[in-house]
Amino acid sequence: MQLPHQERKDSTRWQDHDSQLRKILASLPDNDSDSDHYKVIVVPVNAADYGVPQVRNRVVIVAFRADLGVDVEAFEKDVKTPRYSEAALFRSIRNGKYWRKHSTVHPDVRARVEARIPKVVKEDDCLPWRTLRDAIGGFGTDTKLPALPEVDLERLDEKVNFGESAKIEHHIGWPGARIYKGHTPNELDRPAKTVKAGVHGVPGGESVMLLDDQVADPGSPDGWTYQHRYMTVRETARVMTFPDEWLGSGPRGEQMRQLGNAVPVVLGEFFASAVAAALTTAEASKTDASDVLVSTH
Repeated sequence: MQLPHQERKDSTRWQDHDSQLRKILASLPDNDSDSDHYKVIVVPVNAADYGVPQVRNRVVIVAFRADLGVDVEAFEKDVKTPRYSEAALFRSIRNGKYWRKHSTVHPDVRARVEARIPKVVKEDDCLPWRTLRDAIGGFGTDTKLPALPEVDLERLDEKVNFGESAKIEHHIGWPGARIYKGHTPNELDRPAKTVKAGVHGVPGGESVMLLDDQVADPGSPDGWTYQHRYMTVRETARVMTFPDEWLGSGPRGEQMRQLGNAVPVVLGEFFASAVAAALTTAEASKTDASDVLVSTH
């Protein structure tokens, strides 16, 4: 990517072409400003660290044309600095700030969640990871959204839109959710698991969520188990940080595939803003340098 205009000849093996590119790169000065060359930054990301209510590990690649004068080291440092953290979520749950957003959660559920927090939680300056409960409750982005209406487990077979009263589309329950080994569900008070396209648009455990309510289960060690169901398309869209106005195309499986293949909106917005800021700063620096040069005459 640093040398996109260096084309391989048909008579040259890929291995030899790679060697040629590496030699060229090794010979370039640190202040290379050739408009045919690019400064490339590779950024491993977890979307949850950028305010997305979902654990999604990906790699973002940004390339600036070398003659633009972008401070790539400053850019890299900025975009690799987490804004949100798991530790901050733990602290928020423990000190009660998290529960003030979700005041209707039963004390037993709160106690169960708090019992899983490590005794020692590191300090940082980050905001709390956003959770699946945040997304459903309308706290999944900086823009407060209406809470999604509850899904009636007794009506899943009807496949009705439970968001109709709130004028929210695609909040439709789906029957048949299962939990088994290797098919673990989402927990409400954690970021959602990675939304995947799945096979033919049919995801696995990442689309199943545990609920707060328990039901009798003779097969469970304590005789009880938490209810669970599939996430709706709208809930999935929220953990991808799409606005409620976004409507997928086709049947449920196709919409889930579209979401699984997408980039979370908040993550894309963060990097787009960072690129724009870097370009603006570089342009301003060029202007300042030009002013200084003129003033010396």
